[in-house]
Amino acid sequence: MAQPAKILIAEDEAPLRNLVRMSLEAIGHQVVPTSDGAEALAVFAAQPFDLVILDVMMPQVDGFDVCREIRARSDVPIIMLTALDSTDDMVRGFELGADDYIAKPFSFNEVQARIHAILRRNQWLQERRQPLVLENDRIRLDVTAQQVKVAGQLTHLTPIEFKLLFTLMVNAGKAMSKSDLFLEVWGYEFIGGTNLVEVTVRRVREKIEIDPSQPVYLLTVRGAGYRFRPPDEPVAAAGARS
Repeated sequence: MAQPAKILIAEDEAPLRNLVRMSLEAIGHQVVPTSDGAEALAVFAAQPFDLVILDVMMPQVDGFDVCREIRARSDVPIIMLTALDSTDDMVRGFELGADDYIAKPFSFNEVQARIHAILRRNQWLQERRQPLVLENDRIRLDVTAQQVKVAGQLTHLTPIEFKLLFTLMVNAGKAMSKSDLFLEVWGYEFIGGTNLVEVTVRRVREKIEIDPSQPVYLLTVRGAGYRFRPPDEPVAAAGARS
Protein backbone atom coordinates (compact mmCIF):
# COMPACT_ATOMS: atom_id res chain seq x y z
CA MET A 1 0.00 0.00 0.00
CA ALA A 2 1.20 3.51 -0.87
CA GLN A 3 2.41 5.81 1.88
CA PRO A 4 0.07 8.55 3.17
CA ALA A 5 0.19 11.62 0.94
CA LYS A 6 -0.51 15.32 1.06
CA ILE A 7 -3.29 15.93 -1.47
CA LEU A 8 -4.69 19.17 -2.88
CA ILE A 9 -8.33 19.03 -3.98
CA ALA A 10 -9.94 21.71 -6.19
CA GLU A 11 -13.71 21.12 -6.41
CA ASP A 12 -16.41 23.80 -6.39
CA GLU A 13 -19.23 21.49 -5.23
CA ALA A 14 -18.96 21.61 -1.44
CA PRO A 15 -20.74 18.28 -0.69
CA LEU A 16 -18.53 16.36 -3.12
CA ARG A 17 -15.39 18.19 -1.98
CA ASN A 18 -16.12 17.35 1.65
CA LEU A 19 -16.95 13.74 0.86
CA VAL A 20 -13.71 13.18 -1.00
CA ARG A 21 -11.74 15.00 1.72
CA MET A 22 -13.24 12.95 4.56
CA SER A 23 -12.85 9.71 2.65
CA LEU A 24 -9.17 10.35 1.94
CA GLU A 25 -8.47 11.53 5.49
CA ALA A 26 -10.11 8.36 6.80
CA ILE A 27 -7.40 6.27 5.09
CA GLY A 28 -4.55 8.43 6.37
CA HIS A 29 -3.98 11.11 3.75
CA GLN A 30 -3.59 14.80 4.54
CA VAL A 31 -6.03 16.81 2.42
CA VAL A 32 -6.13 20.53 1.62
CA PRO A 33 -9.49 21.42 -0.01
CA THR A 34 -10.04 24.45 -2.27
CA SER A 35 -13.23 25.63 -3.94
CA ASP A 36 -11.99 27.10 -7.24
CA GLY A 37 -9.04 27.17 -9.60
CA ALA A 38 -7.60 30.49 -8.48
CA GLU A 39 -7.53 29.37 -4.85
CA ALA A 40 -5.98 26.05 -5.85
CA LEU A 41 -3.13 27.78 -7.70
CA ALA A 42 -2.45 30.09 -4.76
CA VAL A 43 -2.39 27.21 -2.28
CA PHE A 44 -0.22 25.07 -4.58
CA ALA A 45 2.33 27.89 -4.88
CA ALA A 46 2.60 28.16 -1.10
CA GLN A 47 3.31 24.54 -0.14
CA PRO A 48 4.35 21.18 -1.61
CA PHE A 49 1.90 18.40 -2.47
CA ASP A 50 2.20 14.73 -3.43
CA LEU A 51 -0.96 14.71 -5.57
CA VAL A 52 -3.52 17.13 -7.02
CA ILE A 53 -7.17 16.32 -7.78
CA LEU A 54 -8.84 18.85 -10.08
CA ASP A 55 -12.44 19.33 -11.10
CA VAL A 56 -12.69 20.74 -14.62
CA MET A 57 -15.78 22.97 -14.39
CA MET A 58 -14.80 25.55 -11.76
CA PRO A 59 -15.36 29.32 -11.50
CA GLN A 60 -12.61 31.87 -12.20
CA VAL A 61 -10.01 29.39 -13.45
CA ASP A 62 -11.11 26.00 -14.80
CA GLY A 63 -9.35 22.71 -14.17
CA PHE A 64 -7.66 22.62 -17.58
CA ASP A 65 -6.00 25.98 -16.94
CA VAL A 66 -5.01 24.92 -13.41
CA CYS A 67 -3.49 21.74 -14.83
CA ARG A 68 -1.54 23.74 -17.40
CA GLU A 69 -0.21 26.16 -14.78
CA ILE A 70 0.78 23.43 -12.33
CA ARG A 71 2.44 21.32 -15.00
CA ALA A 72 4.52 24.30 -16.11
CA ARG A 73 6.19 24.37 -12.70
CA SER A 74 5.87 20.86 -11.26
CA ASP A 75 5.71 17.14 -12.07
CA VAL A 76 3.25 16.46 -9.24
CA PRO A 77 0.71 13.80 -10.27
CA ILE A 78 -2.64 15.26 -11.37
CA ILE A 79 -6.03 13.54 -11.52
CA MET A 80 -8.84 15.29 -13.40
CA LEU A 81 -12.19 14.71 -11.69
CA THR A 82 -15.08 15.87 -13.83
CA ALA A 83 -18.49 15.37 -15.40
CA LEU A 84 -16.95 15.92 -18.83
CA ASP A 85 -16.47 12.38 -20.08
CA SER A 86 -16.14 12.94 -23.83
CA THR A 87 -13.02 11.61 -25.54
CA ASP A 88 -12.00 15.13 -26.64
CA ASP A 89 -12.09 16.41 -23.06
CA MET A 90 -10.06 13.47 -21.80
CA VAL A 91 -7.46 13.88 -24.54
CA ARG A 92 -7.20 17.59 -23.75
CA GLY A 93 -6.55 16.84 -20.09
CA PHE A 94 -3.87 14.26 -20.93
CA GLU A 95 -2.18 16.59 -23.42
CA LEU A 96 -1.97 19.26 -20.71
CA GLY A 97 -0.12 16.75 -18.53
CA ALA A 98 -2.81 15.10 -16.40
CA ASP A 99 -1.89 11.62 -15.18
CA ASP A 100 -5.43 10.27 -14.91
CA TYR A 101 -9.03 11.21 -15.56
CA ILE A 102 -12.11 10.07 -13.61
CA ALA A 103 -15.61 10.90 -14.85
CA LYS A 104 -18.51 11.68 -12.51
CA PRO A 105 -20.43 9.89 -11.12
CA PHE A 106 -17.76 7.70 -9.59
CA SER A 107 -17.29 5.40 -6.65
CA PHE A 108 -14.81 6.34 -3.95
CA ASN A 109 -13.23 2.90 -4.31
CA GLU A 110 -12.34 3.86 -7.88
CA VAL A 111 -10.80 7.16 -6.77
CA GLN A 112 -8.87 5.41 -4.01
CA ALA A 113 -7.55 2.77 -6.42
CA ARG A 114 -6.34 5.42 -8.88
CA ILE A 115 -4.67 7.45 -6.12
CA HIS A 116 -2.89 4.40 -4.74
CA ALA A 117 -1.73 3.42 -8.26
CA ILE A 118 -0.25 6.88 -8.84
CA LEU A 119 1.44 7.00 -5.43
CA ARG A 120 2.89 3.52 -5.93
CA ARG A 121 4.21 4.60 -9.32
CA ASN A 122 5.94 7.62 -7.80
CA GLN A 123 7.37 5.45 -5.04
CA TRP A 124 8.68 3.10 -7.76
CA LEU A 125 10.42 6.01 -9.49
CA GLN A 126 12.08 7.03 -6.23
CA GLU A 127 13.17 3.51 -5.23
CA ARG A 128 14.14 2.00 -8.59
CA ARG A 129 17.87 1.47 -8.80
CA GLN A 130 18.56 -1.20 -11.45
CA PRO A 131 19.31 -0.89 -14.25
CA LEU A 132 20.85 2.49 -13.57
CA VAL A 133 21.15 3.66 -17.17
CA LEU A 134 19.47 2.62 -20.40
CA GLU A 135 21.02 3.79 -23.66
CA ASN A 136 19.74 3.42 -27.19
CA ASP A 137 21.53 5.35 -29.91
CA ARG A 138 20.87 9.05 -29.14
CA ILE A 139 18.58 8.37 -26.15
CA ARG A 140 19.96 7.98 -22.62
CA LEU A 141 17.64 7.30 -19.68
CA ASP A 142 19.15 7.61 -16.20
CA VAL A 143 16.89 5.90 -13.65
CA THR A 144 18.66 7.15 -10.54
CA ALA A 145 18.66 10.78 -11.65
CA GLN A 146 15.26 10.35 -13.33
CA GLN A 147 16.62 12.16 -16.37
CA VAL A 148 16.43 11.61 -20.10
CA LYS A 149 18.92 13.03 -22.57
CA VAL A 150 18.33 13.06 -26.31
CA ALA A 151 21.43 13.66 -28.43
CA GLY A 152 23.15 14.89 -25.28
CA GLN A 153 20.45 17.42 -24.44
CA LEU A 154 18.44 17.12 -21.23
CA THR A 155 14.79 16.49 -22.14
CA HIS A 156 12.03 16.98 -19.59
CA LEU A 157 9.56 14.11 -19.16
CA THR A 158 6.75 13.97 -16.63
CA PRO A 159 6.83 10.98 -14.24
CA ILE A 160 4.20 9.11 -16.27
CA GLU A 161 6.11 9.76 -19.51
CA PHE A 162 9.35 8.68 -17.85
CA LYS A 163 7.91 5.38 -16.67
CA LEU A 164 6.32 4.68 -20.06
CA LEU A 165 9.65 5.27 -21.79
CA PHE A 166 11.50 3.17 -19.20
CA THR A 167 9.01 0.31 -19.56
CA LEU A 168 9.36 0.24 -23.34
CA MET A 169 13.16 0.66 -23.31
CA VAL A 170 13.76 -2.05 -20.73
CA ASN A 171 11.61 -4.34 -22.90
CA ALA A 172 13.20 -3.16 -26.15
CA GLY A 173 12.16 -5.30 -29.12
CA LYS A 174 9.09 -6.69 -27.35
CA ALA A 175 5.61 -5.59 -28.43
CA MET A 176 3.57 -4.42 -25.45
CA SER A 177 -0.21 -4.16 -25.65
CA LYS A 178 -2.19 -1.23 -24.28
CA SER A 179 -3.40 -3.51 -21.49
CA ASP A 180 0.18 -4.46 -20.57
CA LEU A 181 1.26 -0.83 -20.57
CA PHE A 182 -1.72 0.25 -18.49
CA LEU A 183 -0.99 -2.34 -15.84
CA GLU A 184 2.76 -1.74 -15.82
CA VAL A 185 2.80 2.07 -16.11
CA TRP A 186 -0.50 3.28 -14.65
CA GLY A 187 -0.85 0.42 -12.17
CA TYR A 188 -4.40 -0.77 -12.85
CA GLU A 189 -6.41 -2.69 -15.43
CA PHE A 190 -6.94 -1.18 -18.88
CA ILE A 191 -10.20 0.75 -19.34
CA GLY A 192 -11.63 0.32 -22.83
CA GLY A 193 -12.26 3.44 -24.84
CA THR A 194 -9.63 5.69 -23.23
CA ASN A 195 -6.91 7.29 -25.36
CA LEU A 196 -4.53 7.62 -22.43
CA VAL A 197 -1.86 5.30 -23.84
CA GLU A 198 -1.97 6.83 -27.33
CA VAL A 199 -1.77 10.39 -26.00
CA THR A 200 1.16 9.60 -23.71
CA VAL A 201 3.01 7.77 -26.49
CA ARG A 202 2.49 10.80 -28.73
CA ARG A 203 3.87 13.14 -26.04
CA VAL A 204 6.94 10.95 -25.57
CA ARG A 205 7.52 10.77 -29.33
CA GLU A 206 7.43 14.55 -29.54
CA LYS A 207 10.27 14.65 -27.02
CA ILE A 208 12.55 11.86 -28.26
CA GLU A 209 11.99 11.50 -32.00
CA ILE A 210 13.53 13.69 -34.70
CA ASP A 211 10.22 13.48 -36.58
CA PRO A 212 7.37 12.31 -34.31
CA SER A 213 5.22 11.51 -37.35
CA GLN A 214 7.93 9.14 -38.60
CA PRO A 215 9.18 7.51 -35.37
CA VAL A 216 12.28 5.34 -35.41
CA TYR A 217 12.44 4.50 -31.69
CA LEU A 218 8.96 4.24 -30.19
CA LEU A 219 7.14 2.18 -32.79
CA THR A 220 3.53 1.16 -33.31
CA VAL A 221 3.01 -2.57 -33.85
CA ARG A 222 -0.23 -2.95 -35.76
CA GLY A 223 -2.74 -4.98 -33.83
CA ALA A 224 -0.32 -5.52 -30.94
CA GLY A 225 0.53 -2.20 -29.30
CA TYR A 226 3.95 -0.53 -29.11
CA ARG A 227 7.60 -1.50 -28.90
CA PHE A 228 10.95 0.22 -28.59
CA ARG A 229 13.50 -0.50 -31.31
CA PRO A 230 16.50 -2.32 -29.79
CA PRO A 231 19.95 -0.78 -30.36
CA ASP A 232 21.12 -3.51 -32.73
CA GLU A 233 18.10 -3.35 -35.03
CA PRO A 234 18.51 -1.24 -38.18
CA VAL A 235 16.08 1.63 -38.58
CA ALA A 236 14.87 0.38 -41.96
CA ALA A 237 14.03 -3.05 -40.53
CA ALA A 238 12.18 -1.49 -37.62
CA GLY A 239 10.09 0.63 -39.92
CA ALA A 240 9.31 -2.31 -42.18
CA ARG A 241 7.84 -4.36 -39.34
CA SER A 242 5.89 -1.62 -37.54
